[in-house]
Amino acid sequence: MENKNYQVLLYYNYVHIEDPETYAKEHLNLCNSLELKGRILVAEEGMNGTVSGTIEATNKYMEAMHNDPRFADMMFKIDAAEGHAFKKMHVRPRPELVTLRLEDDINPRETTGNYLSPKEFYEAMRDENTVVIDARNDYEYDLGHFRGAVRPDIHTFRELPEWIEENKEQLEGKRVLTYCTGGIRCEKFSGWLVEKGFENVNQLHGGIATYGKDPEVQGELWDGQMYVFDERISVPINQKEHVIVGRDYFDGEPCERYVNCANPVCNKQILCSEENEHKYMRGCTHECRVSPRNMYVKEHDLSQEEINARLEQSEKEEGATNVV
Repeated sequence: MENKNYQVLLYYNYVHIEDPETYAKEHLNLCNSLELKGRILVAEEGMNGTVSGTIEATNKYMEAMHNDPRFADMMFKIDAAEGHAFKKMHVRPRPELVTLRLEDDINPRETTGNYLSPKEFYEAMRDENTVVIDARNDYEYDLGHFRGAVRPDIHTFRELPEWIEENKEQLEGKRVLTYCTGGIRCEKFSGWLVEKGFENVNQLHGGIATYGKDPEVQGELWDGQMYVFDERISVPINQKEHVIVGRDYFDGEPCERYVNCANPVCNKQILCSEENEHKYMRGCTHECRVSPRNMYVKEHDLSQEEINARLEQSEKEEGATNVV
């Protein structure tokens, strides 16, 4: 068994920060002094981050944060790791911690849904008068989600309110449960639902990350893996059983391996086996495969003859008639 001498921390706190720009610079100095890597956003409404480092460094970081009265009660989700989960360290000031761009912004310190512990959330999911809304993006859902959860057809979080407005009949008269990776998106989203008049709005406290580590529920009723925004791409949640829900973009076979389309102009994330990555030159469409900017072609230094052979093979697979 390999030694896991590193940790990945995921956290957020809605609290007033007077001067986000100055604080971001100071905080970057702290992170660099501890040789952490990661991404942190700082706004007037609070802070949201995920960082990786040695166990010693990340413990010092948590101690430093808890020593600041503004973050004294901040909850950290901790994952063991074999090394850094990021290449660099960024701390950036932002107007919002999560991008909803509402006309009237939600302050989660004033309006948010009821918090449910992992056990309460588990029990609520089994109630037939419950609707479970995944507050994440479509590609996150496609890798893993709670069994029976609704998949909003959205690619970014800011599209979610409009989707709800168009599909609100699914929520009417129901007990509404929402969840996301670490909890931060649900704080605003559930608050927005409350503002819109939905009466029984609940959120998973601490998000999927906390649910997966809870000793009682042990991630039960979660299928697939949880998408994470670092080099790991995904982490397991259900400690009792592993059900693969992801499907290969090209052939529909079970798959949990995400890649980015090799055409940087597209850059679409697709689930794809290694075999299909090579067969389709990591291009999600014919246009992306023949793009002069296709990174797969450059990485593998393919000749035009090799490109044509793969195009011919892939188009046969897709039942296409045009052969380049």
